[in-house]
Amino acid sequence: MVVDEAADGDLDRLFHALSDPTRRDVLRRCSRGDLSVSQLAAEYPMSFAAVQKHVTVLERAGLVSKRRRGREQLVRAEPDALARARRALDELEALWRGRVERMSSLLTQESPAREPLTRDSPARESRTREHRNTDEHDPREGPDT
Repeated sequence: MVVDEAADGDLDRLFHALSDPTRRDVLRRCSRGDLSVSQLAAEYPMSFAAVQKHVTVLERAGLVSKRRRGREQLVRAEPDALARARRALDELEALWRGRVERMSSLLTQESPAREPLTRDSPARESRTREHRNTDEHDPREGPDT
């Protein structure tokens, strides 16, 4: 499989940005409407500069954009970036579902059909009898006498 390092770098930035609860909250709040960095900062127990850094991480990942309105910088959510994340996760899910289905198919083909061992099944009883006839001790059966 060929890895597109540029695309992987974009996804790394995207998922890194989404990995922080404060940044996810900023994104949620901005998805309801544009907010200034000052408005965002008023809601968090951290400095204005710390909130600006969170917004910068989101902006580099393409999750938000900023625009000036007078002296304020307004932050707007960019839903296309979330669509990219969703596509990347869908691709990974499809890849792993395919692998699991292939493993399941291989296991079904290679293992003989066996009766499931339930507590009272005859197959379990005969296997238990076979086990008792060996020198091995099953700790589930209690101490040797």
